[in-house]
Amino acid sequence: MAEIIQNRVQRIKEERVKGPWQEAWTNFKKSKSALFGSAIVLFFVLLAIFGPLFAPQGINEQNLSMRLQPPSADFWFGTDDLGRDIFSRILHGARISLTVGLSAVLISAVAGSFLGIIAGYYGRWVDTIISRIFDIMLAFPSILLAIAIVSILGPSLQNALIAIAVINIPNFGRLIRSRVLSIKEEEYIHAAKAIGMKNSRILWKHILPNSMTPVIVQGTLAIATAIIEAAALGFLGLGAEAPQPEWGKMLADARMFLMNAPWAMIFPGLAIMLTVIGFNLMGDGLRDALDPKMKS
Repeated sequence: MAEIIQNRVQRIKEERVKGPWQEAWTNFKKSKSALFGSAIVLFFVLLAIFGPLFAPQGINEQNLSMRLQPPSADFWFGTDDLGRDIFSRILHGARISLTVGLSAVLISAVAGSFLGIIAGYYGRWVDTIISRIFDIMLAFPSILLAIAIVSILGPSLQNALIAIAVINIPNFGRLIRSRVLSIKEEEYIHAAKAIGMKNSRILWKHILPNSMTPVIVQGTLAIATAIIEAAALGFLGLGAEAPQPEWGKMLADARMFLMNAPWAMIFPGLAIMLTVIGFNLMGDGLRDALDPKMKS
């Protein structure tokens, strides 16, 4: 009898219903491309944290006698036009690019989510004003709007971060607004209002937690876009300034030597490409794992 009860308990444990996040993690692990993208992201995150500690040379250490040297045992990725070690600069540049991407997306996600929740929950003239602001911002190509903002604020890495954050606010705002419009019609929201719960508590306890899934997915994909935009601004001379080893700035500095020293552009370009691919693959995996419509 005891053995029968034990077997039944074991069966119940194995068949118990998984929580939403546990189920999402199980679905995420089934995607090989998502795991591959996560491995790339983890690699570059570790590179950004610990890479500069193992850089063979300083990022601004110049040796004009060794300028434009091809990859070798002494200089794994070669040297640039000032004799600086490209490998060391890429290691330091990983921290800059990831910091800009993560910080810009975090700012835009917080600001966009706040505006989207307010617009979707309160509606009427509040929704009209916020939605029209989003429409005006989205009417401009994102990179042109970023260039305009940086031109007004002045070229610098910090201003480039602000510009990237601003141009991504409408994407998060419109996304979470559409989510709130459907959530606020649910029965448990009406029940919360009926018992006299304050709007602020409803927004914080019910609306916000149930609106985070699309924001997480969009945020992961937006990091890849932010890294590209930061590199584009750096390439145009509107982002990082010399001697900062930002990947886009490194591409701009090396474009004059493309024919003579292609490695000076190839390796920063590969770093940007791999980072963006990693975040895109991970974002696609999160979308498939968290979106009920994508589940098989």
